[in-house]
Amino acid sequence: MTITSFAFLAFCFITLIFYYSAPKKAQWIVLLVASIGFYLIMSLHGAVYVLITASTIYLSARILQTIGNRGKQYLKENKETLTKEQKKQVKAKTQKKRKLVLIAALLLNLGILCFFKYCHFAISTANSILSLWGVSPIEDTLNILVPLGISFYTFQAIGYLVDVYWEYYAAEKNYFKSLLFVCFFPQMTQGPISNFEQLSGELFSAHAFSYENYSRGFQRMLWGFAKKMVIANILSPWVKDVFANYSQYSGITAFIGVLMYSIQIYADFSGYMDIMCGLCEMLGIRLSENFERPYFSKSIAEYWRRWHMTMGTWFKKYIYFPIAMSSWSRKLGKKTVRLGKHFSETLPATIALLVTWAATGLWHGASWAYIVWGLVNGFFLIMSLWIEPVYISARKKLKINENAFVWHLFQVIRTYILVSFIKVIPEVGSLSDGLGLIKRCFTGLSLPTSIGALFPFFKESSVLDIGSMIVLTIVWVIFSIIQRKKQIRDYFAKIPLLLRLAFLVALFFIILIVGIPASKEGAFLYASF
Repeated sequence: MTITSFAFLAFCFITLIFYYSAPKKAQWIVLLVASIGFYLIMSLHGAVYVLITASTIYLSARILQTIGNRGKQYLKENKETLTKEQKKQVKAKTQKKRKLVLIAALLLNLGILCFFKYCHFAISTANSILSLWGVSPIEDTLNILVPLGISFYTFQAIGYLVDVYWEYYAAEKNYFKSLLFVCFFPQMTQGPISNFEQLSGELFSAHAFSYENYSRGFQRMLWGFAKKMVIANILSPWVKDVFANYSQYSGITAFIGVLMYSIQIYADFSGYMDIMCGLCEMLGIRLSENFERPYFSKSIAEYWRRWHMTMGTWFKKYIYFPIAMSSWSRKLGKKTVRLGKHFSETLPATIALLVTWAATGLWHGASWAYIVWGLVNGFFLIMSLWIEPVYISARKKLKINENAFVWHLFQVIRTYILVSFIKVIPEVGSLSDGLGLIKRCFTGLSLPTSIGALFPFFKESSVLDIGSMIVLTIVWVIFSIIQRKKQIRDYFAKIPLLLRLAFLVALFFIILIVGIPASKEGAFLYASF
């Protein structure tokens, strides 16, 4: 069963029927059964690892809660007899026990994640090092199938456990509710990476059927299917063609391929989010949003605040801030004040950004190309920190109006092109291939002699496919511009009913006629992360 299949639609329909037929207090049980069934259908072999993660995280959170409560209770009962120093010792001992539990749970679950995602990469890297010394390589005989969605559900579960450790909220007492939080099927394979407090409030609340929610959710699902099945899937073979043959094509064609990939991955990932957020809206559940018109960003930093937002929030909360705000990084910053006040103030953030983006790259894929991709993003973010005073000074001297439309447009185009080049680094093949494609954009300067030479990837595509993809992409851009102030569905609801129906029917038939044949291109790109 794939997300774009009729089987998935039937699965959603059955889930909706049982969900609204069940007593409201039992609706979350329907979601749990549906989530377990979904994962068993999608990845039978991986189900055991989901259960391991859910069970160990649940038990660890409960133990953390118990240890913490016992420590507090002991202090409360003996507050009159304990000295200040003894109280500190009790707190330190309690915290040490809790930290050991946390570390053990993190090592187990991150160990499972690292084994499945990075063992081949580790062996390959070790062999590269051994070859320098003339040592025989390690034979990689492991036949490993990565459990579906392991990066997403592991990070979500770890976030919950760390929040319990930090005492942001109490540990969930009901194991099955904790299990649902980890394996809730709409977000399991590609996110969003949700916060327990926010998502649990949605999952375990009673939801009455609402026609408005059903209608709005259906519209969003339909639009998501169009983005994935028409825009992303039609672009997919074109992008693959450019990536495979960039050395034979002109720099302009290679550059077009780079831009197409940016559109493809955004349509692919945001299309999935639209499908799942739309389904959840039909269930009365609000998932965290993952995108906020990222290609309208004016800088790399702004782009990463608006692209895959829940992933960015997770890395900031659990990696970036703990490093940037740690006592050792702040002390290091103070010790380097002789190198300049701005340098010393930004050093903790610089270190945190380097670690965060190396981890982000590795999370996305087990290769040096992804690590370089992460570090390149980190480099631009660090440079923006370092040169901010210079930028502000230059802007004043040049009398640039930050609010001017032309300047805003320039920033958006610049950021989109830069982001597009960074995106392709790990996606062409090897790191050298990614850099080779970028190099080709600037060195293959001969102009194509015909439309066929400029767009060689069109040769296998019909006029209907090309036209449908272009029209829907333009509509998508228009929708994005409109959504600066208000949700497009709010505007859509004010359009006369017949026009709304005409648009939805047209979209449905485009998916049916163009999208379904194009769906041989298959899986969602982020499902592999």
